[in-house]
Amino acid sequence: MAVLRPALSVPRALVQTSLRQSPRCAVSRRLLSSSSSSRSQNNNAPPTTPEYAVPDPSRPTHFGFETVTEAEKRERVAGVFTSVAESYDRMNDLMSFGWHRIWKDHFVASLNPGFSPLSSSSDPRSPQHILDIAGGTGDIAFRMLHTAHVLNANPSVRVTISDINPAMLSVGKQRSTSLPASQQAALSFVEANAEDLTRTTPLLTSTSSPSPVPPQEIPSESVDLYTVAFGIRNFSNIPAALREAHRVLKPGGVFACLEFSKADKFPLFNTLYKEWSFRAIPLIGQLVAGDRDSYQYLVESIERFPSQTEFRDMIVDAGFVVAGEGYEDLTGGVAAIHKGMKPR
Repeated sequence: MAVLRPALSVPRALVQTSLRQSPRCAVSRRLLSSSSSSRSQNNNAPPTTPEYAVPDPSRPTHFGFETVTEAEKRERVAGVFTSVAESYDRMNDLMSFGWHRIWKDHFVASLNPGFSPLSSSSDPRSPQHILDIAGGTGDIAFRMLHTAHVLNANPSVRVTISDINPAMLSVGKQRSTSLPASQQAALSFVEANAEDLTRTTPLLTSTSSPSPVPPQEIPSESVDLYTVAFGIRNFSNIPAALREAHRVLKPGGVFACLEFSKADKFPLFNTLYKEWSFRAIPLIGQLVAGDRDSYQYLVESIERFPSQTEFRDMIVDAGFVVAGEGYEDLTGGVAAIHKGMKPR
């Protein structure tokens, strides 16, 4: 089974851990199953029964520290990201001291799009379809295209950016105009709910046809690589989104998630990190973006997100296989990369 080779621009020491934990590295030797003795006690994770993996607008969930229905969370999250869309990337720099850029670079390098044969083709530079979920502003998608088209000289890689929020997609669409024409041609933008990818709508522009565009399905087993960065904690029903990821991926395809996580292994650092998060970030949101409440929610959503082991177990419950621990901590666990492979 092929290993996802790291991009040459990333120091070897940074990528060795990712390679050891990549779902394409020794998957056949070390797999976690749903009956593994290492499964955690899911204190923050929602149930993963088949019934729960079907969206239900009236089912209770959480919005930060509040209990709301799935439908209400979806509406309120939409309001948050409509409010922060224009300042989103600048606020990420301020909130993480720029670390989010390093994490994203490492995330993309560990996947190395455009080189490793994600399909059964013997050509390592075969066509690949990447689906970037909650990718509105394009941060991950643009990195994917640069790695694939420039570093790996594979112009046959294409990326679909999906987001439930049209304001975020509009920011990404505008930013994409600075990309080379060949990369712009390999990009598409769709408005979609990650919990139901059977109904997606292409992003309308000023030159689009005024006629309504019927919803389109992302077909089953049509995607080589599914990515989601700093978005999945905002979903109303995470198990449903994971099941949809499993549906759209080809056998052998990879689910890859970069998300804020738990720094519990380092108590002093964790205490300082939480103090910064709850005291400083909402204040910065007020001063820079004029929106304290949205950033208060974002901090609370990080606190409510399942731990590394809890989220790993949810990925396994959705039908994926994982290698090793199934995740890689970044910056002491402030963020983590999770990967799973859909069995062939």
